[in-house]
Amino acid sequence: MSEHEFQARGIRAKIDLAVGHIADFAIDDGGRTLRPLHRAPWIGEPDLPAGLPEGVVRLSGDFLCAPFSTSDVEPAPLHGWPANSAWDLVSDEAFSGGRTVTMRLQRKVLGATVDKVLTLRDGHAFLYQQHVFTGGSGAISVAHHPMTGMRAGGRLAFSPKRLAATPDNTPEPDPARGACLFAYPARSQDLGRFPAAAGGTVDLGDYSSEIMHEDFITLVEAPHGGMGWTAVARKAEGDVVLVLKNPVELPVTMLWVSNGGRFYAPWNGRAGVLGIEDGRTAVGHAASLGDNWLKREGVATAFELGASVSFRQVVGALPQKSTAAPVSVTAGEGRLRLGFSDGSAEETPFDDKFLRIGERPLN
Repeated sequence: MSEHEFQARGIRAKIDLAVGHIADFAIDDGGRTLRPLHRAPWIGEPDLPAGLPEGVVRLSGDFLCAPFSTSDVEPAPLHGWPANSAWDLVSDEAFSGGRTVTMRLQRKVLGATVDKVLTLRDGHAFLYQQHVFTGGSGAISVAHHPMTGMRAGGRLAFSPKRLAATPDNTPEPDPARGACLFAYPARSQDLGRFPAAAGGTVDLGDYSSEIMHEDFITLVEAPHGGMGWTAVARKAEGDVVLVLKNPVELPVTMLWVSNGGRFYAPWNGRAGVLGIEDGRTAVGHAASLGDNWLKREGVATAFELGASVSFRQVVGALPQKSTAAPVSVTAGEGRLRLGFSDGSAEETPFDDKFLRIGERPLN
């Protein structure tokens, strides 16, 4: 069995057990079906380039990166074995008001056992995810890797960030193979005015469907004591995709913008993907463990293994009732509340205890 599907009232998810990716995620809303997560169009295509990591061949939805990016401490493919190898289904259990599925990675990461625990709740528009590392030694960088489709672009909004920065090297240095919009390296405290490669600035809150580019940027959470969030108001899809975290666990949000800016296979200039990658990491395992710019900013870039370490994330979508992205996302008393610049607000059922905001969450 390579896929496992589970559901609660009004919501369902399918897991590709060959790589631990979310192969499908659907939310029923008043006759509409919202699908906030992207699945690569090349899955199942013949004659893919040789040597692609299995996690790229089967690239879907959301998955665990451990480590994030290059596996240059313990040998493994890009984003580690959790993103590229098989998981066993441990349990699929109903509870009053929902369903929880537990999976275990067949391989170990630095000697640690890795469990994935996914929960759907009746009437909630969210997938609640937890990953648990038990045992092992050393330190591991981690990130979630949710991807959403952006056929006609849209607007992004974020919980407070104190800076945004691109890495030293551009992801596509050869103009015959790809195109980038952002400057490398560069940083800004103003997300609305980030340095552009061609001069001037770009607005990180604007995902334009008109500009073909491939870019990667890291946003560092500001100290605000609340929930970390990214909201994506998608034009063509008519919804708002939400990715939620505890910033104590996952202090950075990395944006992977892949809008037709890779001209080679298997991307072939196909447009409209945004990765919203909440993590505790620098770019690469060795870089995360050593001296790096995030550590010099006081930001943790790995978890120490040994006993039990866990971290959580939530992803979901709501129908778009406003043409703009929200300016605030808050939780309390079993509800998630989205506030908008015109003073309007929307609420939806939400497990406000799940992310453990205000608790000591690391062990």
